[in-house]
Amino acid sequence: MKVPTMAEMMMNGETPEILFWVGCAGSFDQRAQKITKAFASILDNTGIKYAILGKEEACTGDPARRAGNEFLFQMMAYNNIQLLNGYGIKKIVTACPHCFNTLKNEYPELGGNYEVIHHTQLLQQLIDEGKIKLSGGGSFKGKRIAYHDSCYLGRANNIYEAPRKVLELLDAELVEMKRCRTNGLCCGAGGAQMFKEDEPGNKRINIERTDEALEEKPQIIASACPFCNTMLTDGVKNREKENEVQVKDIAELIADAW
Repeated sequence: MKVPTMAEMMMNGETPEILFWVGCAGSFDQRAQKITKAFASILDNTGIKYAILGKEEACTGDPARRAGNEFLFQMMAYNNIQLLNGYGIKKIVTACPHCFNTLKNEYPELGGNYEVIHHTQLLQQLIDEGKIKLSGGGSFKGKRIAYHDSCYLGRANNIYEAPRKVLELLDAELVEMKRCRTNGLCCGAGGAQMFKEDEPGNKRINIERTDEALEEKPQIIASACPFCNTMLTDGVKNREKENEVQVKDIAELIADAW
């Protein structure tokens, strides 16, 4: 894929409509790279002029702050803000709710003010504008899909409708878990938990959440976060259901159905 970087665009005297913030998971995790590619292919197909930072992109600092290292967070944030402001970035889209929450809600107090949107919001906007059309729901028509609310998307930022509206385009049977929306249960990877050992307890939280999803007998568990995707995939494997149930990001579902 030919994805332009900000440095290349600036060299050619161009400015993108939108900066695609890829994030650590979307850059380095093999599973999450597929989500990045799916979303980039949607941006290509809809003709949006976008760019990424490429090698200039660093972690937002979210895991450092959640783990309690405020000094490291501020250092990383200041470096990112200098870079973004230097490029005159106005609008950012990201497929990671952790990056989304940090860029949107925590960067402004350090001088980084941008319009930040999550990829499900952009997908909904593109559907509303008629730029994404699926004939008869595509290959997922009639499939049972359970959607998992990411904490940083749902409870932290009140985004519940956009992902569901996007899934409705697939003409699938959308089923809700017992705990959903404002009462949604964390998959276990929030607050830098992705990078540390489990705390003592009688059941891993991602197994608890996966069991809730499997109760609804879905063929697909849809998520909108690379961390949720990892935790739910591990849960499905633990329950030996990987041949029956797929865990997919919303961008992948749209890209596959298109």
